[in-house]
Amino acid sequence: MPFEKFDRSRLNILPLDERIHDVDLEKVLLYPGKDLPEYDHPALDPLAEAVVKARREYDAAVLLMYGAHVIRTGNGLYMIELMKRGLVTHFATNGAGSIHDFELALKGHTCESVAKYISEGQFGLWKETGMINDIIVQGSKDGLGWGESVGRYIWENNFPYREKSVLAMGYHLQVPCTVHIGIGNDIINEHPNADGAAMGTCSYNDFLIYAKTIENLEHGVFLNFGSAVAGPEVYLKALAMARNVAKQEGRSITDFKTAVFDLQGIKDSDNYSATPPKTDPRYYFRPWKTILARTVADGGESFYVCGEHNKTLPNLAAKVFEADEKYSQGI
Repeated sequence: MPFEKFDRSRLNILPLDERIHDVDLEKVLLYPGKDLPEYDHPALDPLAEAVVKARREYDAAVLLMYGAHVIRTGNGLYMIELMKRGLVTHFATNGAGSIHDFELALKGHTCESVAKYISEGQFGLWKETGMINDIIVQGSKDGLGWGESVGRYIWENNFPYREKSVLAMGYHLQVPCTVHIGIGNDIINEHPNADGAAMGTCSYNDFLIYAKTIENLEHGVFLNFGSAVAGPEVYLKALAMARNVAKQEGRSITDFKTAVFDLQGIKDSDNYSATPPKTDPRYYFRPWKTILARTVADGGESFYVCGEHNKTLPNLAAKVFEADEKYSQGI
């Protein structure tokens, strides 16, 4: 006998207009050329130069992986500008990142108080957000990934804030934006129309798109902003696949830069190019051992930047724009 399952038809799903939103798009959105928070770090200049060199000299991949917090703190327009200029060739996020992107594009608002709504039994149960499930079903039928499915829907249905959506602009500009989910991790998994098979198909399509990008990482740059689990784990498996094929073809994927931007404290005195010992709790901080140490051990170089994402990402982007302009002028 199969185990008894939760009956999702019993759920009460409310419209988003009845939710108290914690984030307003226009209040948090940072505009390139206008909003540049004060921040500096010695890693920003060499990283900016590495990004420009990767793109202009080698046509190599520059991949930016980000957690949901990066979107909800207003970095979307900087990311889109990097996309427009061809300086980042692939964006990747988790399921929550796609949900915040969708809600902001549709309503200009996102985020709810977990403490308030989990107490009321309403956390995550909002009608419009559940539309993503139907979008994913259609995307799986069309052979698309999660990111392109959601981006296509936002763009083609002319959402009010579509030009401020990373996923929509990725679809419009044909820059891959992939979404890497975990079943049960996201609020849309609660909804009656959630289809696990379609979710798995779309996100796995995105994983294969991601792995194809990683094949072009030689001389490239991998940037991880605030993704503590999906970022390092998806990158690790994709790199294993890409290196397996490269080895068979007589190539290598070893000469590239990686960077972790996070709030986790790693002191400048720490040797983050080496994996912490298992006796150190930071051994279990995946971005360190995976992105900063193990995957660049054969010839790459890594950087760690600590700070709030609405300061670090805009300042890195500004440095990249400046470095690119100097490169184009032969400086």
